[in-house]
Amino acid sequence: MNAGIIGIGRYLPERIVTNKELEQQMDTSDEWIRTRTGIEERRIASDDIDTSDMGYIAAKRALDDAGISPEQIDLILVATVTPDRAFPSVACMLQEKLGAVRAAALDVSAACAGFMYAMVTAKQFIETDTYKYVLVVGVEKLSKIVDWTDRNTAVLFGDGAGAVVMGKVSEGRGIVSFELGADGTGGKYLYHDDYVVMNGREVFKFAVRQMGESCIRVLEKAGLTKADVDFLIPHQANIRIMEAARERLELPVERMSITVNKYGNTSAASIPISLVEEVEAGRIQDDDLIIMVGFGGGLTWGAIALRWGK
Repeated sequence: MNAGIIGIGRYLPERIVTNKELEQQMDTSDEWIRTRTGIEERRIASDDIDTSDMGYIAAKRALDDAGISPEQIDLILVATVTPDRAFPSVACMLQEKLGAVRAAALDVSAACAGFMYAMVTAKQFIETDTYKYVLVVGVEKLSKIVDWTDRNTAVLFGDGAGAVVMGKVSEGRGIVSFELGADGTGGKYLYHDDYVVMNGREVFKFAVRQMGESCIRVLEKAGLTKADVDFLIPHQANIRIMEAARERLELPVERMSITVNKYGNTSAASIPISLVEEVEAGRIQDDDLIIMVGFGGGLTWGAIALRWGK
């Protein structure tokens, strides 16, 4: 039996920051942002809500959806590049907040590909019968590491959290194949010192190539073809990058998740946030084949082919 998703949850801050609002703060325009990124607005967490707080709400909702108590969780994996502090990890903070007293806990740092890395890590523990239930959370408070005077980066990012509970699912469902990768030589194109720094041109070229190639490779590994894909959930970084992946899979636009317009780039949280949106809207059904694919600083990338259902 494969490891799969048995519960989902997400959290998005209440505050909406529109492109029009950013026009008042920096030399940019709504049209410039929309045409280049597809972003119209993003959610920004208040000062009294940190990464672990958002992760807790998403995690609690995922546990409730799975019908699993915190005490049943064996491992907590949190994908984030914006922890509350250097240590303890956000995962340990969630262990305390949830009361998941039996769970081991650690953070995974692979930037926007972090959720893919964390899901694949969970798969190994579950399919080797080491652990029964793993809580995987992608959560970011990017607003605290963005330079709000830099129009090249500030317009891109948002805050939020998404979570899944993973366990064994029925035959044929769950993760059927995956790919993880990294190219450390590209680290200089996207990094964080005091603030996020990005070479947009280089990251764009890398992402367009890598997203499409990763989608094709996970299908090949699973012995499947483009025609088998029911839904694509790409990392919500930039609509042009997402469209390139969709076109590579020859999917109609209605079969790709698009939430970047509402939430911006939420890094490790973007794929689980989008997954919850599509499931709750009824656009993903049992036995659908989903491709989830992301890329991020490192440079890192990851893709998963998953057959939906418990």
